[in-house]
Amino acid sequence: MTPRFSVSSVQHVTLAWFAMVMGLCGLSLAWHRAVPLWGTWALAVSWVLGGIAALVLALLLLVSVYKAWRFPAAWRADRDHPVRHVFVAAVPSSFILLSTVMVTLQGPGPWADVLWMGGSSTLFAATVWVAQRWLRPGLTSADFWAAMTPAMFIPVVGNVLPALAGVALGHPVWAGMQYALAAVLWPVSLTLVWMRIGMVGLWPERMLPATFVTIAPPAVLGLSGANLGAPEWLVQMAWGLALFFTLWSMGVVRRCWAQPFGIAFWGLSFPLAASATLSLRLASPEQGAWALAWLLGVSTLILWLMWRTFLGVLQGSLLLPEGGPPLQLEPN
Repeated sequence: MTPRFSVSSVQHVTLAWFAMVMGLCGLSLAWHRAVPLWGTWALAVSWVLGGIAALVLALLLLVSVYKAWRFPAAWRADRDHPVRHVFVAAVPSSFILLSTVMVTLQGPGPWADVLWMGGSSTLFAATVWVAQRWLRPGLTSADFWAAMTPAMFIPVVGNVLPALAGVALGHPVWAGMQYALAAVLWPVSLTLVWMRIGMVGLWPERMLPATFVTIAPPAVLGLSGANLGAPEWLVQMAWGLALFFTLWSMGVVRRCWAQPFGIAFWGLSFPLAASATLSLRLASPEQGAWALAWLLGVSTLILWLMWRTFLGVLQGSLLLPEGGPPLQLEPN
């Protein structure tokens, strides 16, 4: 029997769904970067995507509040999950990115400032909370390595996001502090993720789209670094690293597409949108064709993600308990 949407199904809406907001905001920022090359219609696309991102964020916040009130056990299970707990940082990251979209499209304003301050401070707190989980009594090596997936970059490296709008909003010191935190934690978390591959194997098949999250840290480090006054050669180096992780992640594309669609597929959206934004940032008007082609490819992918998500919610196939086999964390 085909599953259908019901009110009780919202208990299966996890914090990972906020990756949709991040992807839509990232694509809005990418299209704004295309305005010098494609003119006002690129600006119109950026506005539309920003508006959709705001609506999705508002809807997900309402659903999350209802879930916490009506299904507290499901909310606690999401928070305490050995892998999904890192997505708690996707909520403040969404606030920061929406604030960045507002600043980019409208200029600094009080609402953007409130969103930015709330998001950046909460993201910092989420990073501390995630890191403190490694110190809790009774932590097993299985639980530790289970969390070491590219999704870990959301809380620990997400601190690079505030610098996207923090300088324009008049908070360069705080933005710079979080940027430094991300720059330090990125190589640490990347090393742990690669150690996990060598020691216990790759993350589960259903999480393979999260591999593309490895693109986001260097891409956003380059974009935020430019806002903080980093030299151009450093921004170019960040683009090169983003290109490497893009090509590296392509190694799992066929296996991703071989499995049923799930919210995990949205893990492709923000990293690829960020790489398109950085590419457009570095491309000259005479050499921008390749960057525009990349933007169109990423836009097509995110449109497909939106359509499949709409169908999945309508049919209820995305509102089921998390499936798949348990994590296999025994040494190879």
